[in-house]
Amino acid sequence: MNIEFTVRLPVDAHSVPFARGLCRQALEHLSIDESVINEIALALTEACANVVQHSGQHGDYEVHVDIDDVRCRISVVDTGEGFDPAAVTTQPDGAEPADGRGVQLMQALVDTLRFQQDADGHHRVTLEKRLT
Repeated sequence: MNIEFTVRLPVDAHSVPFARGLCRQALEHLSIDESVINEIALALTEACANVVQHSGQHGDYEVHVDIDDVRCRISVVDTGEGFDPAAVTTQPDGAEPADGRGVQLMQALVDTLRFQQDADGHHRVTLEKRLT
């Protein structure tokens, strides 16, 4: 079975639980293990919260969810300024970064985490997690 959907959401704190709830319901409908659902939901929460916190009040952002029998792939796309993910996960002196804990959390929760800037200037975070 395959569930795929895209939602465009306003950049505000109320959009984060809405996106998380939609994704959670889709995964529950497919009878995915609760621990996997929780990990995906938390990673998505972090990705959406980063948009709300860092992209500014520029309008909206998009969440695309694609779930099949093997994996869940989620893309969160916004038009904010973006950032260098390597800069928030590593520090020259080995100290923990002041920011970037959300990135580290997402890395721990999913199998694949990618950051990219699309040709049209949109910033995309892609999360992938195996369902078994």
